[in-house]
Amino acid sequence: MEQIPTSPHVSRRAQEITPFLVMDILERAKELERRGESIIHLEIGEPDFPTPEVIKEAAYRAMAAGETQYTHSQGLLELRESLCAHYLAKYGVDLSPEQFIVTSGTSPAMLLVFAGLLDAGDEVLLTDPAYACYPNFLRLVDAIPRWVPVREEEGFQFNPEELASYLSPRTKAMIINSPANPTGTLLPPERLRRLADLGPYVVSDEIYHGLVHVGQEHSILEYTDRAFVINGFSKLYAMTGWRLGYLIAPRDFVRPLQKLMQNFFISANSFVQRAGIAALTQAGPDIARMRAVYDERRRFLLAGLKRLGFRIPVEPTGAFYVFVNARHLAPDSYTLAFDLLEQAKVGVAPGIDFGPGGEGFLRFSYANSLENLTEALRRLEIYLAGRGR
Repeated sequence: MEQIPTSPHVSRRAQEITPFLVMDILERAKELERRGESIIHLEIGEPDFPTPEVIKEAAYRAMAAGETQYTHSQGLLELRESLCAHYLAKYGVDLSPEQFIVTSGTSPAMLLVFAGLLDAGDEVLLTDPAYACYPNFLRLVDAIPRWVPVREEEGFQFNPEELASYLSPRTKAMIINSPANPTGTLLPPERLRRLADLGPYVVSDEIYHGLVHVGQEHSILEYTDRAFVINGFSKLYAMTGWRLGYLIAPRDFVRPLQKLMQNFFISANSFVQRAGIAALTQAGPDIARMRAVYDERRRFLLAGLKRLGFRIPVEPTGAFYVFVNARHLAPDSYTLAFDLLEQAKVGVAPGIDFGPGGEGFLRFSYANSLENLTEALRRLEIYLAGRGR
């Protein structure tokens, strides 16, 4: 990537924000494609399915009816009521529509939660590795991300007994993500319960809920009220470009978060919210079909990667990622990912993107067809043979 000189007047925050490295890979892959190269994209965590028709039709109807203006800052009441019904049916959690704020994607929801919860110098615990953007959201509000090493043999998830030693008077919250990005692993219910008992607020990123193939996902709200949930429609409903998410907050945080929403975002798109209602209430058969295909791909990719010599001690059971140890190939995952792209024409995400503990790992996304996964494994096999594995 060409380095453009930075003005000395750029803010400290903007200078300190780290790049999202998977985008470096994607942008180079697109450049190669423009030159006529055939690239298999396993780097991006985006569903390859089209948005279900029932969802699109709901948006068309809403636009035709003139629903193109601002809504309530917290979102359409009908959508929030549908979300309450969803959480009651799926998790047995009884919520009020007033606890929801609907946002244009989960990234604004994340920013609202951190801005409403954290002051400068507050510490937030996160697994190392974790979703690449968490620490940058925290730094934007002058909070301090505190990486907690986690074990490959435990699926890279928090161990509550060990986590206690990282708590300090400055610890305000912890972030959990189950199923997780980049690992696809789940937190067992008993671990969720013990994490909830540790004291700090829990910020639970539940964006991959519904995409679970073995076991069962649980919401943190089953175990504590001192928690914030971030969720949305992008992953499960194949709606990444629609930008529709939401947060759930303790009641005493709702008005402060609503004020932030009013000032910085006003409201989510009106007709997109109508599409969200259709997703929750009518898209069940479409979701079941997509999930079955994801699981078939998951099992196929796992078998193929193991055959190629990658060690995966805890198999992913959710989301659409496989996080593999590639230290036997190279210690520098960024360089290795670019080499795979340039030589094998396969895009993967470098583990270092997800924290220091991810160095030496690679993330493969199986949000791609079986045909493309087959071709990717064939190219990887040729690449590894050339390196002598």
